[in-house]
Amino acid sequence: MANASLAQLWTYLRPHKAKLFLGIFTLLITNALGVLIPWLLKVAIDDLGKNLQYQGILYYTGLILGLATVMAFIRVWSRVLIFSIGRLVEFDLKGQIFAHLLRMAPSYFAKNPVGDLINRATSDVDSVRRLLGFAILSIINTFFAYLLTLPVMLGLDVPLTLASLAVYPLMFGSVWLFADRLRNEQIAVQQGLDQVSSLIQEDLNGISLIKVYAQEENERQAFDRKNDQLMEANLRLALSRNIVFPLLGALASASLLVLLWFGGPRLADGTLSIGAFAALAIYIERLVFPTALLGFTITTYQRGQVSIDRIEKILAVPPTIQDAPDAKVLGAVEGELEVRNLTYYFPGSERPVLDHLNFTIRAGETVAMVGPIGSGKSTLANALLRLLEINPEQIFLDGLDITDLRLVDLRSAIAYVPQDSFLFSATVEENIRYGRPNATDAEVSAAAHRARIAEEIAIFPKGYQTLVGERGITLSGGQRQRVALARAFLVQAPVLVLDDALSSVDNQTAEEVLKELARESRTTLLITHRLSAAASADRILVMDRGQIAESGSHSELIRQSGIYARLWNQYQLEQAVK
Repeated sequence: MANASLAQLWTYLRPHKAKLFLGIFTLLITNALGVLIPWLLKVAIDDLGKNLQYQGILYYTGLILGLATVMAFIRVWSRVLIFSIGRLVEFDLKGQIFAHLLRMAPSYFAKNPVGDLINRATSDVDSVRRLLGFAILSIINTFFAYLLTLPVMLGLDVPLTLASLAVYPLMFGSVWLFADRLRNEQIAVQQGLDQVSSLIQEDLNGISLIKVYAQEENERQAFDRKNDQLMEANLRLALSRNIVFPLLGALASASLLVLLWFGGPRLADGTLSIGAFAALAIYIERLVFPTALLGFTITTYQRGQVSIDRIEKILAVPPTIQDAPDAKVLGAVEGELEVRNLTYYFPGSERPVLDHLNFTIRAGETVAMVGPIGSGKSTLANALLRLLEINPEQIFLDGLDITDLRLVDLRSAIAYVPQDSFLFSATVEENIRYGRPNATDAEVSAAAHRARIAEEIAIFPKGYQTLVGERGITLSGGQRQRVALARAFLVQAPVLVLDDALSSVDNQTAEEVLKELARESRTTLLITHRLSAAASADRILVMDRGQIAESGSHSELIRQSGIYARLWNQYQLEQAVK
């Protein structure tokens, strides 16, 4: 898994490799100067110890100060370069995840909590950014520090260098010992974040229901339980960090004590110069920080590795509904719909929700579809737009198999208004204009008038610029449905599918909307439980258990002793009671 994560890291870095290599080069220069400056200090101390002169002090001071200034500027440049790579990868990943999620079928989001997906697209991507900024900077800096410093230290004094660095294998062993533990605890923290995020997302979306059933206390307790689990996971991770990091720091600092212990007598007997001792002390100090920082680097890597795995699990799932390799471009659409032996099973179900369904809707015809709840009407509507994955040779638009068409062409040809009319947290105008962003104000107003919502928009606080709130929460159910209907009218697609889209609208307004539909020449499939609306259609299809049980006009069907006649009689009785 680690090798796979490293390979994936290079995939993220490849588009920015020029900046990466420049950052690595600047780090190399920085570390080279970091080795050169203590060496010059050694030479200065030894030379000035033999012949102390003011000009010599001034020369070495100026030289070391100048090199230190250059090193500081190059170090800042290297950090800017490498940290900016993390930001660029973060930008790329967020765009890639969002674009991928947009291509996924609705069923994917039914199986994967939205809070979890949001956490992966934000918190996990942020972990990858830190990995590609802080961790890479630290690892490369540590590598160059050892590569350039160790040979110089060994050249100054082999026994003292080996003695001072003898504790370092213990540091690497400690890191290796805690690596798996840190990674598993980091996974637990990320999973806890997912659960908390999902609960918050779900409760905020269902806040009205929570209040209606007075379940605030139960939801608070559920949140406390998940939050406690997250806190415990964080505390376990913090405990591991508070063990390993001080341990690494203590071991790293012990090397200086070793140098003092063994180097002191050497200074006294003259076998080690003061300059060499000072240089060794500085070199050891140079290695202490990156080595002690190794623990933080490992933790960042472990967290980044977990996040990479979680991100890739999203990106590795291919869209189940996508264009065929040889998808056809749809030209002018007349609007004829034909369904041939359409059969569809919900995943895991043994009984088909659509069972060898057959019917044809002629171009420009208005067909109503009625039937008991659960008979497959809404499933059919989703299948027409390929929101469900269906087999080829089952649904045809103008004689063309819809699975052979480009999705963008198919969905541009069909305007769909579901019963649960979704509105974005935007203005009324932006919601109506969603399908045609370049529509004029006059066209938006005309669509609103046809949907019988214009008069109500006029009395909103800011008219068409009124914000509707998240999911249109500030509007009534009927208002949301009519705004969604205006959006479909504005698109002017040749086929219109209404899935009980007038269920929350009063009878008079519904009749006015249906009259508007009758004036249009587009093909209309009206899925409804409102039989008065169905009665005005050119033809009625009655569904039962995934099949067309009856077909005909209203006058024909009420003369038969079937499902529609029974539903109509029941409707008449309900109207009489009212």
